Amino acid sequence: MSIRPLTLIGAFAVAALTLTACSGGGAGGGNAAGGSKSAAFNIDAADLATTTDPGTAPVDRVTWNLPYEPLSLDPMLSFNYAENTVDSNLCEGLTRITPDLEIENALAESVDSPNDTTYVYTLRSGVTFWDGTPLTADDVVYSLSRQVGPDSATYWSDYFTNVKSVEKTGDAEVTVTLSQPDALFAQGMSSAAGAIVSKAAAEAAGEQFGTPKGGLMCTGPFALESWEPGKAITLTKNADYWDANLVPKVEQLSFSFIADESTAVNALRTGDVDGQFFYLPPAGLTQLEDSDAKITFGKSYIFWSLRAIQDTGTFSNPKVREALLAAIDTEAIADVVFQGAAIPSPVLAGPAYYGTGEAGDLFQKAFDSYSIKPDIAKAKSLLAEAGDVSEPIVLGVQGSSAVHEQTANLIQAAGEAIGLKIETKVIPVEQFGNLYFDPKAREGLDGFFTTYYGNVTDPLDVYTTFTPESTNNFIKYDGAAKELAEARGTLDPVERAKYTIAAQEKITRDLPWLPMGDLPVILVQNKAISGATASSAYLGYPWAATIGGVE
Repeated sequence: MSIRPLTLIGAFAVAALTLTACSGGGAGGGNAAGGSKSAAFNIDAADLATTTDPGTAPVDRVTWNLPYEPLSLDPMLSFNYAENTVDSNLCEGLTRITPDLEIENALAESVDSPNDTTYVYTLRSGVTFWDGTPLTADDVVYSLSRQVGPDSATYWSDYFTNVKSVEKTGDAEVTVTLSQPDALFAQGMSSAAGAIVSKAAAEAAGEQFGTPKGGLMCTGPFALESWEPGKAITLTKNADYWDANLVPKVEQLSFSFIADESTAVNALRTGDVDGQFFYLPPAGLTQLEDSDAKITFGKSYIFWSLRAIQDTGTFSNPKVREALLAAIDTEAIADVVFQGAAIPSPVLAGPAYYGTGEAGDLFQKAFDSYSIKPDIAKAKSLLAEAGDVSEPIVLGVQGSSAVHEQTANLIQAAGEAIGLKIETKVIPVEQFGNLYFDPKAREGLDGFFTTYYGNVTDPLDVYTTFTPESTNNFIKYDGAAKELAEARGTLDPVERAKYTIAAQEKITRDLPWLPMGDLPVILVQNKAISGATASSAYLGYPWAATIGGVE
């Protein structure tokens, strides 16, 4: 396929001169859905995979690359890509997400809800930790209770907001009582938020639990063998895993930490690394098509956005954010920046979150009512209403990422076209994750480009981020707080969808985060192996347990 400069609309004309892509326009979201695509990749949401063919042969060792070294493997400190990629094979919850993005029982043999605020989990018999000790109700109570309350260090506190108590109510039974109905609690327990760890091991390790010094103890299909800081994390097969369908064929799973995109792509091309999940397409992704690596695009919760993070400054003004988004051609971002491996979306929680049935139909109808077409005249008009916009907007850009850099180029051009001055600051990839958790790391920035993912098939799981108490709501946006509270307290999915859509309308107007497009999971596997989970479930499901050799 020939490569030529892509002519972009309006504000992107200048920036496009420095970027190349295959000819053609991007497929739209909203009322532009179904447009033609002829960029380097031609993904279609309907064709995204959830699994790959299971490998059938035993494999001695698989080497998998991570985009950075995890900060911790303690599940309650694991809300990020590298951490969840490793932990999903080590630790599991009472329920778990499936490759099809549904929920099934895991360590719980059954889950009962006698009323709207009570969940009774009956534990599966015969489950042991890697050291051979049995899983008990005490371990479950400990694992969940340590995440309850304002003093907990958990990264998953949003799911525990309404937990009143976690109690052992039988030898193999745990009861969770909520202070009020919560549509997200039971769903959220299928993520790492609900992962169960050994109480004895965690208490013995203390604050070192989940680190190279403190180790880890869980029940998953792989066990943590070693963690050599700066070098590798190595897992070994748990031959005594309780689920016979997910006993690994891989004896040893080793993780490397290659952050540089070109180096990672080269390692995949040469076979030095057997696989990797990319949450952003590396600049050299097309180089893998002619190698011994196979690319699979998977169904995904992941989306690309520009997040406002300060309550002062030019970018704190919703009119400024609305004006900037109106000037941005997200189809161009999909084709130029993402090489066609993205789907423009007018909202943050796109179709992967909608599920089936009447509720899903309501969400799809709302999605289709939005437009993604850029409108420079509208953008200038909105900016005229915003007042003084002379102060520059400073955006954080992740180092070693062509996607961050190129998106910044296009956003700067869009801003310049309507009278906004936008500057960038490069944040090393190893430090970029700190922006989510450390206010000091965000000082001097007005926003940053980021991928984000929910954990369950429910748009409310994304939008609950915009409640004032959410740990991810840095600007304490409260414009849709009433609708979100009503949605979260509504257990009927159709009625909950109506409240969530009302909240979505306000969030899409005020834009605490600017939607930049939906991203597939990009799974790369050496052609000698197959079987890794291709969907976003890899962040919560034992995605490597079905990997085997290709005979």
